[in-house]
Amino acid sequence: MAQKVVPARGMRDVLPAEKQTRERVLSTLRATYRRFGFSEIETPAIEPLSRLRSNQGGENESMLFEILRRGLEPDEAVTPADATDLALRYDLTVPLTRYYASHQAELPEVFRALQAGSVWRAERPQKGRFRQFTQVDIDILGEPSYLAEVDLLVATLTAFADLGMADDVTLLVNDRRTLTDLLAAAGFEGATVPDALIALDKLDKIGPDAVADELVALGAPAGVRGVLDTVLAVRDDAEAALASGTLSLPGLGEVSLYDLPAIVAAVRTVLPEARVTLDPSLVRGMGYYTGPIFEVKHARVGSSVAGGGRYDGVVGKWLGRDVPAAGFSIGFERIIDLVAPEPEAGLRVALLYGDGVDVAELMLTRGRLQADGADVVLVRAPRKPSARFFEGLVEQGLTHVADAEDGGTAHVRSLGG
Repeated sequence: MAQKVVPARGMRDVLPAEKQTRERVLSTLRATYRRFGFSEIETPAIEPLSRLRSNQGGENESMLFEILRRGLEPDEAVTPADATDLALRYDLTVPLTRYYASHQAELPEVFRALQAGSVWRAERPQKGRFRQFTQVDIDILGEPSYLAEVDLLVATLTAFADLGMADDVTLLVNDRRTLTDLLAAAGFEGATVPDALIALDKLDKIGPDAVADELVALGAPAGVRGVLDTVLAVRDDAEAALASGTLSLPGLGEVSLYDLPAIVAAVRTVLPEARVTLDPSLVRGMGYYTGPIFEVKHARVGSSVAGGGRYDGVVGKWLGRDVPAAGFSIGFERIIDLVAPEPEAGLRVALLYGDGVDVAELMLTRGRLQADGADVVLVRAPRKPSARFFEGLVEQGLTHVADAEDGGTAHVRSLGG
Protein backbone atom coordinates (compact mmCIF):
# COMPACT_ATOMS: atom_id res chain seq x y z
CA MET A 1 0.00 0.00 0.00
CA ALA A 2 1.43 3.36 -1.03
CA GLN A 3 2.22 5.80 1.77
CA LYS A 4 -0.01 8.87 1.90
CA VAL A 5 2.11 11.89 0.98
CA VAL A 6 0.90 15.09 2.64
CA PRO A 7 2.45 18.34 3.95
CA ALA A 8 3.69 18.54 7.53
CA ARG A 9 0.93 18.87 10.13
CA GLY A 10 -0.50 22.36 10.14
CA MET A 11 1.02 23.25 6.77
CA ARG A 12 -0.64 23.36 3.36
CA ASP A 13 0.07 23.37 -0.35
CA VAL A 14 -1.42 26.00 -2.68
CA LEU A 15 -2.69 24.83 -6.06
CA PRO A 16 -2.37 27.01 -9.20
CA ALA A 17 -5.91 28.46 -9.25
CA GLU A 18 -5.70 29.58 -5.61
CA LYS A 19 -2.16 30.84 -6.10
CA GLN A 20 -3.41 33.03 -8.94
CA THR A 21 -6.07 34.51 -6.65
CA ARG A 22 -3.54 35.06 -3.87
CA GLU A 23 -1.18 36.86 -6.22
CA ARG A 24 -4.02 39.02 -7.54
CA VAL A 25 -5.01 40.05 -4.00
CA LEU A 26 -1.39 40.70 -3.03
CA SER A 27 -0.89 42.78 -6.17
CA THR A 28 -3.97 44.87 -5.35
CA LEU A 29 -2.87 45.45 -1.75
CA ARG A 30 0.65 46.38 -2.79
CA ALA A 31 -0.58 48.80 -5.45
CA THR A 32 -3.00 50.49 -3.03
CA TYR A 33 -0.48 50.89 -0.25
CA ARG A 34 2.18 52.20 -2.61
CA ARG A 35 -0.25 54.91 -3.73
CA PHE A 36 -0.34 55.99 -0.09
CA GLY A 37 3.45 56.27 0.07
CA PHE A 38 4.34 53.00 1.80
CA SER A 39 7.67 51.43 0.82
CA GLU A 40 7.94 47.64 0.73
CA ILE A 41 10.68 46.02 2.80
CA GLU A 42 11.67 42.46 3.64
CA THR A 43 12.97 40.97 6.87
CA PRO A 44 14.39 37.47 7.55
CA ALA A 45 12.06 34.63 8.49
CA ILE A 46 14.40 33.88 11.41
CA GLU A 47 15.09 36.25 14.31
CA PRO A 48 17.06 35.88 17.55
CA LEU A 49 14.96 34.18 20.19
CA SER A 50 15.69 36.97 22.67
CA ARG A 51 13.92 39.49 20.41
CA LEU A 52 10.89 37.33 19.76
CA ARG A 53 10.60 36.59 23.49
CA SER A 54 10.60 40.19 24.65
CA ASN A 55 7.26 40.14 26.50
CA GLN A 56 5.69 42.09 23.64
CA GLY A 57 4.00 39.36 21.61
CA GLY A 58 1.31 38.16 24.00
CA GLU A 59 0.36 34.48 23.71
CA ASN A 60 2.26 34.24 20.39
CA GLU A 61 5.49 34.01 22.38
CA SER A 62 4.36 30.61 23.63
CA MET A 63 3.85 29.36 20.05
CA LEU A 64 7.36 29.83 18.67
CA PHE A 65 9.02 27.41 16.29
CA GLU A 66 12.47 27.37 17.89
CA ILE A 67 15.59 26.32 15.99
CA LEU A 68 18.20 24.00 17.50
CA ARG A 69 21.59 25.66 17.91
CA ARG A 70 23.96 24.91 15.06
CA GLY A 71 26.28 22.03 15.97
CA LEU A 72 24.11 20.64 18.76
CA GLU A 73 23.16 17.00 18.60
CA PRO A 74 19.47 16.28 19.30
CA ASP A 75 20.33 14.00 22.23
CA GLU A 76 23.00 16.28 23.72
CA ALA A 77 22.38 17.06 27.40
CA VAL A 78 21.67 20.80 27.56
CA THR A 79 19.05 22.95 29.23
CA PRO A 80 16.17 24.17 27.02
CA ALA A 81 17.49 27.72 27.32
CA ASP A 82 20.86 26.65 25.91
CA ALA A 83 19.44 24.45 23.15
CA THR A 84 18.03 27.23 20.96
CA ASP A 85 18.92 30.80 20.13
CA LEU A 86 16.84 31.44 16.98
CA ALA A 87 13.18 31.04 16.00
CA LEU A 88 10.78 31.61 13.11
CA ARG A 89 8.96 34.95 13.35
CA TYR A 90 5.37 34.82 14.64
CA ASP A 91 4.40 38.20 13.17
CA LEU A 92 5.89 40.98 11.05
CA THR A 93 5.79 43.75 13.67
CA VAL A 94 8.54 42.63 16.04
CA PRO A 95 10.98 42.02 13.12
CA LEU A 96 10.07 45.47 11.77
CA THR A 97 11.07 47.14 15.03
CA ARG A 98 14.43 45.36 14.86
CA TYR A 99 14.78 46.37 11.19
CA TYR A 100 14.15 50.03 12.07
CA ALA A 101 16.67 49.90 14.90
CA SER A 102 19.25 48.39 12.51
CA HIS A 103 18.71 50.86 9.64
CA GLN A 104 17.40 54.06 11.22
CA ALA A 105 20.26 56.15 9.79
CA GLU A 106 19.25 55.11 6.25
CA LEU A 107 15.50 55.69 6.69
CA PRO A 108 13.42 58.89 6.62
CA GLU A 109 12.40 60.51 9.89
CA VAL A 110 8.84 59.27 9.35
CA PHE A 111 9.04 55.84 7.73
CA ARG A 112 6.04 54.17 6.07
CA ALA A 113 6.74 50.44 5.74
CA LEU A 114 4.86 47.79 3.76
CA GLN A 115 5.49 44.09 4.36
CA ALA A 116 4.00 40.90 2.94
CA GLY A 117 5.34 37.56 4.07
CA SER A 118 4.91 34.26 5.87
CA VAL A 119 4.80 33.92 9.64
CA TRP A 120 4.75 30.77 11.78
CA ARG A 121 2.93 29.87 14.99
CA ALA A 122 3.05 26.44 16.63
CA GLU A 123 -0.63 26.42 17.50
CA ARG A 124 -3.06 23.53 17.30
CA PRO A 125 -4.09 23.14 13.64
CA GLN A 126 -7.80 23.33 12.91
CA LYS A 127 -10.09 24.05 9.98
CA GLY A 128 -9.01 27.30 8.34
CA ARG A 129 -6.05 27.80 10.71
CA PHE A 130 -2.54 26.77 9.74
CA ARG A 131 0.87 26.99 11.34
CA GLN A 132 2.27 28.93 8.39
CA PHE A 133 0.27 31.81 6.97
CA THR A 134 0.71 35.13 5.18
CA GLN A 135 0.36 38.58 6.71
CA VAL A 136 0.25 41.94 4.94
CA ASP A 137 1.26 44.85 7.20
CA ILE A 138 1.63 48.59 6.93
CA ASP A 139 3.36 50.57 9.68
CA ILE A 140 4.29 54.20 10.28
CA LEU A 141 7.30 54.82 12.50
CA GLY A 142 8.32 58.27 13.72
CA GLU A 143 4.92 60.03 13.62
CA PRO A 144 3.72 60.88 17.15
CA SER A 145 0.32 62.38 16.28
CA TYR A 146 -2.92 60.63 15.36
CA LEU A 147 -2.17 61.51 11.74
CA ALA A 148 -0.49 58.09 11.66
CA GLU A 149 -3.66 56.29 12.73
CA VAL A 150 -5.81 58.17 10.23
CA ASP A 151 -3.32 57.43 7.45
CA LEU A 152 -3.31 53.71 8.29
CA LEU A 153 -7.09 53.50 8.52
CA VAL A 154 -7.82 55.40 5.30
CA ALA A 155 -5.22 53.37 3.38
CA THR A 156 -6.54 50.03 4.64
CA LEU A 157 -10.21 50.87 4.07
CA THR A 158 -9.24 51.96 0.55
CA ALA A 159 -7.47 48.63 0.08
CA PHE A 160 -10.64 46.77 1.04
CA ALA A 161 -12.59 48.95 -1.40
CA ASP A 162 -10.10 48.13 -4.16
CA LEU A 163 -10.75 44.45 -3.42
CA GLY A 164 -14.48 45.00 -3.88
CA MET A 165 -15.27 44.64 -0.17
CA ALA A 166 -16.17 48.21 0.83
CA ASP A 167 -19.82 47.36 1.53
CA ASP A 168 -18.95 44.36 3.69
CA VAL A 169 -16.47 45.77 6.21
CA THR A 170 -16.83 47.82 9.39
CA LEU A 171 -13.95 49.54 11.19
CA LEU A 172 -14.01 49.35 15.00
CA VAL A 173 -11.77 51.58 17.13
CA ASN A 174 -10.82 51.78 20.80
CA ASP A 175 -7.87 52.93 22.90
CA ARG A 176 -5.75 50.87 25.28
CA ARG A 177 -5.58 53.87 27.62
CA THR A 178 -9.38 54.04 27.72
CA LEU A 179 -9.50 50.34 28.54
CA THR A 180 -6.96 50.78 31.33
CA ASP A 181 -8.94 53.71 32.75
CA LEU A 182 -12.18 51.70 32.58
CA LEU A 183 -10.63 48.83 34.47
CA ALA A 184 -9.08 51.20 37.01
CA ALA A 185 -12.54 52.63 37.66
CA ALA A 186 -13.72 49.08 38.37
CA GLY A 187 -10.85 48.54 40.81
CA PHE A 188 -8.25 46.79 38.65
CA GLU A 189 -4.64 47.88 38.93
CA GLY A 190 -1.16 46.64 38.13
CA ALA A 191 -0.78 42.90 37.62
CA THR A 192 -4.55 42.26 37.47
CA VAL A 193 -5.09 44.44 34.38
CA PRO A 194 -3.82 41.93 31.75
CA ASP A 195 -6.10 39.19 33.12
CA ALA A 196 -9.02 41.62 33.20
CA LEU A 197 -8.37 42.53 29.55
CA ILE A 198 -8.39 38.83 28.62
CA ALA A 199 -11.77 38.44 30.33
CA LEU A 200 -13.22 41.53 28.63
CA ASP A 201 -12.02 40.25 25.27
CA LYS A 202 -14.38 37.26 25.67
CA LEU A 203 -17.52 39.41 25.70
CA ASP A 204 -18.82 38.21 22.33
CA LYS A 205 -17.89 34.58 23.03
CA ILE A 206 -19.31 34.01 26.52
CA GLY A 207 -21.61 37.00 27.13
CA PRO A 208 -21.62 39.82 29.72
CA ASP A 209 -22.74 37.72 32.70
CA ALA A 210 -19.90 35.23 32.31
CA VAL A 211 -17.42 38.07 31.77
CA ALA A 212 -18.70 39.77 34.92
CA ASP A 213 -18.18 36.53 36.87
CA GLU A 214 -14.58 36.27 35.62
CA LEU A 215 -13.86 39.90 36.50
CA VAL A 216 -15.35 39.51 39.98
CA ALA A 217 -13.23 36.38 40.47
CA LEU A 218 -10.16 38.49 39.79
CA GLY A 219 -10.94 40.50 42.91
CA ALA A 220 -12.68 43.73 41.89
CA PRO A 221 -16.45 43.32 42.32
CA ALA A 222 -17.39 46.92 43.09
CA GLY A 223 -17.57 48.57 39.68
CA VAL A 224 -17.66 45.62 37.31
CA ARG A 225 -21.37 45.68 36.46
CA GLY A 226 -21.41 49.44 35.88
CA VAL A 227 -18.42 49.25 33.55
CA LEU A 228 -19.95 46.39 31.55
CA ASP A 229 -23.30 48.18 31.29
CA THR A 230 -21.54 51.25 29.90
CA VAL A 231 -19.53 49.17 27.43
CA LEU A 232 -22.68 47.42 26.16
CA ALA A 233 -24.62 50.68 25.87
CA VAL A 234 -21.86 52.37 23.87
CA ARG A 235 -21.55 49.36 21.57
CA ASP A 236 -25.23 49.82 20.71
CA ASP A 237 -24.94 53.58 20.19
CA ALA A 238 -21.45 55.08 20.06
CA GLU A 239 -22.31 58.51 18.64
CA ALA A 240 -23.07 60.21 21.97
CA ALA A 241 -19.77 59.02 23.43
CA LEU A 242 -17.85 60.16 20.35
CA ALA A 243 -19.56 63.56 20.53
CA SER A 244 -18.68 64.04 24.21
CA GLY A 245 -15.24 62.47 24.01
CA THR A 246 -15.84 60.45 27.17
CA LEU A 247 -17.48 57.32 28.55
CA SER A 248 -19.76 58.07 31.52
CA LEU A 249 -19.67 55.46 34.30
CA PRO A 250 -22.62 55.80 36.73
CA GLY A 251 -21.22 56.55 40.15
CA LEU A 252 -17.64 56.19 38.93
CA GLY A 253 -17.05 59.35 36.90
CA GLU A 254 -15.95 59.67 33.28
CA VAL A 255 -13.23 58.05 31.18
CA SER A 256 -11.51 59.84 28.29
CA LEU A 257 -11.61 58.56 24.71
CA TYR A 258 -8.37 60.46 24.02
CA ASP A 259 -7.91 60.98 20.24
CA LEU A 260 -10.63 58.56 19.11
CA PRO A 261 -13.30 61.20 18.31
CA ALA A 262 -10.84 63.12 16.13
CA ILE A 263 -9.63 59.93 14.42
CA VAL A 264 -13.17 58.77 13.63
CA ALA A 265 -14.19 62.23 12.38
CA ALA A 266 -11.17 62.45 10.07
CA VAL A 267 -11.73 59.00 8.57
CA ARG A 268 -15.43 59.72 8.02
CA THR A 269 -14.55 63.00 6.31
CA VAL A 270 -12.11 61.34 3.91
CA LEU A 271 -14.26 58.23 3.33
CA PRO A 272 -17.87 59.29 3.98
CA GLU A 273 -19.27 55.94 2.82
CA ALA A 274 -17.11 53.90 5.21
CA ARG A 275 -18.62 52.35 8.33
CA VAL A 276 -16.51 53.47 11.30
CA THR A 277 -17.52 53.25 14.95
CA LEU A 278 -16.30 53.02 18.54
CA ASP A 279 -16.28 49.64 20.33
CA PRO A 280 -15.15 50.04 23.97
CA SER A 281 -14.91 46.25 24.35
CA LEU A 282 -12.24 45.94 21.64
CA VAL A 283 -9.04 44.71 23.29
CA ARG A 284 -6.56 43.25 20.73
CA GLY A 285 -4.38 40.52 22.18
CA MET A 286 -0.87 41.83 21.60
CA GLY A 287 0.85 43.17 24.69
CA TYR A 288 2.67 46.00 22.95
CA TYR A 289 -0.25 48.36 22.20
CA THR A 290 -0.07 51.73 23.97
CA GLY A 291 -2.83 53.88 22.40
CA PRO A 292 -5.52 53.61 19.72
CA ILE A 293 -6.34 50.07 18.56
CA PHE A 294 -8.54 49.02 15.66
CA GLU A 295 -10.08 46.06 13.85
CA VAL A 296 -11.93 45.52 10.60
CA LYS A 297 -14.83 43.06 10.70
CA HIS A 298 -16.42 41.46 7.65
CA ALA A 299 -20.19 40.95 7.48
CA ARG A 300 -19.99 37.48 5.94
CA VAL A 301 -17.72 35.97 8.58
CA GLY A 302 -18.52 38.16 11.59
CA SER A 303 -14.91 38.15 12.73
CA SER A 304 -11.83 40.30 12.37
CA VAL A 305 -10.09 40.40 8.98
CA ALA A 306 -7.59 43.12 9.93
CA GLY A 307 -6.28 44.73 13.08
CA GLY A 308 -3.63 46.97 14.54
CA GLY A 309 -2.85 49.91 16.76
CA ARG A 310 -0.20 52.17 18.26
CA TYR A 311 2.84 50.55 19.86
CA ASP A 312 5.12 53.40 20.95
CA GLY A 313 7.18 51.37 23.41
CA VAL A 314 8.52 48.59 21.20
CA VAL A 315 11.17 50.24 19.00
CA GLY A 316 12.66 52.05 21.97
CA LYS A 317 13.39 48.69 23.55
CA TRP A 318 16.16 48.22 20.96
CA LEU A 319 17.25 51.85 20.55
CA GLY A 320 17.16 53.13 24.12
CA ARG A 321 14.90 56.04 23.12
CA ASP A 322 11.21 56.34 22.39
CA VAL A 323 10.08 56.03 18.77
CA PRO A 324 6.37 56.50 18.05
CA ALA A 325 4.91 53.72 15.92
CA ALA A 326 1.56 52.44 14.69
CA GLY A 327 0.59 49.63 12.33
CA PHE A 328 -2.23 47.73 10.66
CA SER A 329 -2.16 44.06 9.62
CA ILE A 330 -4.54 42.40 7.16
CA GLY A 331 -5.43 38.78 7.83
CA PHE A 332 -4.56 37.73 4.32
CA GLU A 333 -5.66 34.11 4.66
CA ARG A 334 -9.09 35.18 5.91
CA ILE A 335 -9.87 37.49 3.00
CA ILE A 336 -8.86 35.16 0.15
CA ASP A 337 -12.30 33.52 0.04
CA LEU A 338 -14.05 36.86 0.57
CA VAL A 339 -12.65 38.96 -2.26
CA ALA A 340 -14.73 40.03 -5.23
CA PRO A 341 -15.00 37.48 -8.06
CA GLU A 342 -12.06 37.14 -10.40
CA PRO A 343 -12.38 39.52 -13.37
CA GLU A 344 -12.95 37.77 -16.68
CA ALA A 345 -9.69 36.15 -17.70
CA GLY A 346 -7.76 37.25 -20.74
CA LEU A 347 -6.87 34.90 -23.57
CA ARG A 348 -5.30 31.78 -22.04
CA VAL A 349 -4.60 29.20 -24.74
CA ALA A 350 -3.86 25.49 -24.41
CA LEU A 351 -1.55 24.75 -27.34
CA LEU A 352 -1.94 21.02 -28.02
CA TYR A 353 0.88 18.90 -29.37
CA GLY A 354 1.47 15.21 -29.93
CA ASP A 355 4.26 12.70 -30.45
CA GLY A 356 6.80 13.65 -33.08
CA VAL A 357 6.04 17.37 -32.87
CA ASP A 358 8.60 19.74 -34.37
CA VAL A 359 9.81 21.40 -31.16
CA ALA A 360 11.18 24.50 -32.87
CA GLU A 361 7.94 25.01 -34.83
CA LEU A 362 5.95 24.49 -31.61
CA MET A 363 7.93 27.27 -29.94
CA LEU A 364 7.39 29.56 -32.95
CA THR A 365 3.65 28.88 -32.87
CA ARG A 366 3.57 29.70 -29.18
CA GLY A 367 5.46 32.92 -29.91
CA ARG A 368 2.87 33.97 -32.50
CA LEU A 369 0.04 33.39 -30.04
CA GLN A 370 1.91 35.32 -27.35
CA ALA A 371 2.43 38.18 -29.79
CA ASP A 372 -1.36 38.33 -30.17
CA GLY A 373 -1.66 38.84 -26.39
CA ALA A 374 -2.32 35.28 -25.23
CA ASP A 375 -0.89 33.38 -22.29
CA VAL A 376 0.06 29.99 -23.71
CA VAL A 377 0.35 26.62 -21.96
CA LEU A 378 1.87 23.70 -23.84
CA VAL A 379 -0.35 20.63 -23.34
CA ARG A 380 0.38 17.11 -24.57
CA ALA A 381 -2.88 15.93 -26.11
CA PRO A 382 -4.20 12.37 -25.80
CA ARG A 383 -4.72 10.37 -28.98
CA LYS A 384 -8.49 10.88 -28.76
CA PRO A 385 -9.26 13.92 -26.58
CA SER A 386 -12.46 13.41 -24.57
CA ALA A 387 -14.93 15.92 -23.20
CA ARG A 388 -13.39 15.37 -19.75
CA PHE A 389 -9.98 16.33 -21.15
CA PHE A 390 -11.32 19.71 -22.27
CA GLU A 391 -13.20 20.19 -18.99
CA GLY A 392 -9.86 19.71 -17.25
CA LEU A 393 -8.34 22.51 -19.33
CA VAL A 394 -11.15 24.84 -18.23
CA GLU A 395 -10.57 23.86 -14.59
CA GLN A 396 -6.95 24.94 -15.03
CA GLY A 397 -8.11 28.42 -16.02
CA LEU A 398 -7.60 28.03 -19.78
CA THR A 399 -10.08 29.79 -22.08
CA HIS A 400 -9.12 28.64 -25.58
CA VAL A 401 -7.42 25.75 -27.34
CA ALA A 402 -5.25 25.54 -30.47
CA ASP A 403 -3.54 22.69 -32.33
CA ALA A 404 0.18 22.94 -33.00
CA GLU A 405 -0.24 20.88 -36.15
CA ASP A 406 -2.51 23.59 -37.54
CA GLY A 407 0.04 26.35 -37.07
CA GLY A 408 -1.70 27.51 -33.92
CA THR A 409 -2.96 30.93 -34.87
CA ALA A 410 -5.47 29.81 -37.51
CA HIS A 411 -7.52 27.46 -35.36
CA VAL A 412 -7.85 29.03 -31.92
CA ARG A 413 -11.23 28.07 -30.51
CA SER A 414 -13.05 28.82 -27.29
CA LEU A 415 -13.35 26.28 -24.50
CA GLY A 416 -16.53 27.94 -23.28
CA GLY A 417 -19.01 26.56 -25.76
